[in-house]
Amino acid sequence: MRKKLDPLLHNELRLAIMSLLISLKSADFPYIKEKTEATAGNLSVQVQKLKDAGYIEVEKGYKDNYPQTTCTITAQGIAAFEAYVNTLKDYLGGSI
Repeated sequence: MRKKLDPLLHNELRLAIMSLLISLKSADFPYIKEKTEATAGNLSVQVQKLKDAGYIEVEKGYKDNYPQTTCTITAQGIAAFEAYVNTLKDYLGGSI
């Protein structure tokens, strides 16, 4: 029996967020919004879901008197992403 894909990561926008963060380690909200082409509202909801799962940390602060939100992938998030990718490879017969 095959492993199940992580339903949290098996969402297009959440997977895109994690894919960005896996290589960058952290990114600010506007950058993620631009790269994923998501609306601010939808992105905010998906970021919160990843945060609640412990996959990312969200830091809110200010830069030059403007609000700034930065998302950073956690060790748990890295492990979940790698497990997701490995499960996909298993589904494809290890051909990736």
